[in-house]
Amino acid sequence: MKLIIAEKPDQGSTLAAQFKTKKQQGYIEIMPNELFPDGAYVTWAVGHLCQLVSPETYHSKWKKWSMETLPMIPEKFQYEVTRQKAKQFNVVKTLLRKPDVDEIIHAGDAGREGELIVRNIVNLCNVNKPMKRLWISSLTPKAIYEGFQNLMGEEKTRPLYHEAYTRACADWVVGMNASRAYSILLKQRGVSDVFSAGRVQTPTLALIVKREMEIEQFKSEPFWEVFADFKMDGKEYQGKWQQNNDPRIKTKELADKIAAFCKGKEAEIAEMATERKEFQPPLLFNLSSLQATVNKIYKYSPKQTLDIVQSLYQKGIVSYPRSDSNYVTEGEAETFPDILQKLSGFSEYESLFPLPQPSIMNNKRFVNEKKVTDHYAIIPTEQVTDPKRLSAEERNIYDLVVRRLIAAHYEKAIFDYTTIKTLVDKRAEFISKGKQQIQEGWRKVIFQNEKDDDDILLPAVSKGDFGKVAKIKVKEGRTQPPKRYTEGQLITLMKTAGKHLDNEELEKVLMKTEGLGTEATRAGIITMLKDRKYIDVKKNQVFATDKGKVLITAIGEKILASPEMTAKWEQRLREIGEGKASAGVFMEAVKKMSAKIISDAVESSESWDFQGLDTESIQRSGPKKRSSASVGSCKLCGSKIVDKGEFYGCVNYQKTKCNFTISKKILNKKISQANIKKLLSSGETDLISGFKKGEKTFDAILSWSDSEKKISFTFQTEQNRTSNKHEKKLHLKAP
Repeated sequence: MKLIIAEKPDQGSTLAAQFKTKKQQGYIEIMPNELFPDGAYVTWAVGHLCQLVSPETYHSKWKKWSMETLPMIPEKFQYEVTRQKAKQFNVVKTLLRKPDVDEIIHAGDAGREGELIVRNIVNLCNVNKPMKRLWISSLTPKAIYEGFQNLMGEEKTRPLYHEAYTRACADWVVGMNASRAYSILLKQRGVSDVFSAGRVQTPTLALIVKREMEIEQFKSEPFWEVFADFKMDGKEYQGKWQQNNDPRIKTKELADKIAAFCKGKEAEIAEMATERKEFQPPLLFNLSSLQATVNKIYKYSPKQTLDIVQSLYQKGIVSYPRSDSNYVTEGEAETFPDILQKLSGFSEYESLFPLPQPSIMNNKRFVNEKKVTDHYAIIPTEQVTDPKRLSAEERNIYDLVVRRLIAAHYEKAIFDYTTIKTLVDKRAEFISKGKQQIQEGWRKVIFQNEKDDDDILLPAVSKGDFGKVAKIKVKEGRTQPPKRYTEGQLITLMKTAGKHLDNEELEKVLMKTEGLGTEATRAGIITMLKDRKYIDVKKNQVFATDKGKVLITAIGEKILASPEMTAKWEQRLREIGEGKASAGVFMEAVKKMSAKIISDAVESSESWDFQGLDTESIQRSGPKKRSSASVGSCKLCGSKIVDKGEFYGCVNYQKTKCNFTISKKILNKKISQANIKKLLSSGETDLISGFKKGEKTFDAILSWSDSEKKISFTFQTEQNRTSNKHEKKLHLKAP
């Protein structure tokens, strides 16, 4: 009999559903049939049943966290059964050792992790029986049946196991040694918490912290712009003043002078240019591009998107989700007409048919066997489903996948982009930009919600037309800091290994596989950073916490935080999976890197400076009690002010109901403990930059008013900043 081992219970049930079966405890028995004349057993893992053992299992001296024991390099890596999953492991072990089982069918997910999960179980059970590999990209009845008819020899996918095993061992070595080194050294500097560091998570965190620092250090500056409304022979449009292609004016006085000069003056269209741009339909989805798109539209986290699309895959209605390819082979393309015909019958899509292009078989933008790696792009399967039958989340993602396929059969979208240069009194230059849709093409299928200045439709005017300035106005603005990443942008950033690319370059890079992590692991890395309190995600924006900042400040620009180095490692790991590189050589490099990480940490630890970071709250992130140390005296009753979590408050609240509090964050700006202490002792903080109200940011001092018993914003005038005189107070609401 054959023993089929799937990766998850649902997948095992789906594989067995094609046949007459009898359900048992932890496995399913398939009755004899034409594919399995003697019948078969189907069992499953529950994700990873096995894990690499902890350091103390190798050597008792490794149990103690000490710099003297680093680096920890096992001579031979060992796996053990996860305690919570031992019951299912024993079911699989019993079946593997049954005398009537003469062949194993490896039916884990058709990818690196699936390869590792099932082979680890077989290896740990010490069973040596012939093995075949089921390799399918969808769980439709047809795909499953054909997959069992065309089983592969296990040796064809064995290099993928070597890749996944090597990745796991490399991550153990780097993670265990780096985490212990930085945790020990940071504790010596008074920061007592466990700091987890890793080959992929740390460079990812470094990118987030870098952006956070850019935002915090950004100094917002005011600027002014001048807008003119022109009338040209009854036709109206607006232009923005510019000089040397720069529309921003540094002083209000100059902006007012320009506006006064232009008021009511004659105007002439000096130049007019129109550029036609063509936009091809977007590529089919791989996992990263799907996660980024879903996050932008629906704000689902990458992990949530992966879970939902995995559910759709297990239902058999989309192809394998952990794909890094945007392409399909001719074999998949042959199924598209039938899939699309079924989709045309649903009310959501009927208006999109008939298709402009009935077939994309010869379109290399979508059908290119050379660019298909382990799996083809994420597409709907022939088991087409009415979206109305799905949950709201499933429907949203299924709809996106369906529309990408339909859009591939549409024509390009074409726009004309027009730029008008208008001269006022033959001197002042104004620029007007607009666009006009010439051909809707694929945009009929995929909704585009973005708006920009080029969405303005300009009137039919010509070079040489004369008119006048009908209205002139000055508008004040402020420079804005860089925006925080969304989780979707973070997935793309990990894919591109931190490079800053334009859209065309980005599309090229997204077709490749080098970057931080893999399609299967990126969502998990972001989740791990959340769980370890290195980042917060609020309103789909990713914030670095003080704990994350402390770790990256300590590591600095060393190799552990390098996205480029990690991207090179991912490339080498992939070469191991392709049988082109040696796992042994790679692991030797990993061992050397671990030693360098430790020496880098020791060398730099003497100069660590965490000024401005709240290291006390980091120490409270573990199971320790909150510090009761006073940060100053209460402005209302004179008692102690202590840390109460998200704010500082009076210790007398329980006794006297004294409600004096100071929030740790005011208008999106974190207030340092040093400034809290200064406010309580002297009545005001230093000048704090980066308060944000709506889209505007500003700088201010926090002041305590004894007469009004309130904390207020105090603003400085430009001329009085050096003399530390203040003007204009704005009261805060009670924190």
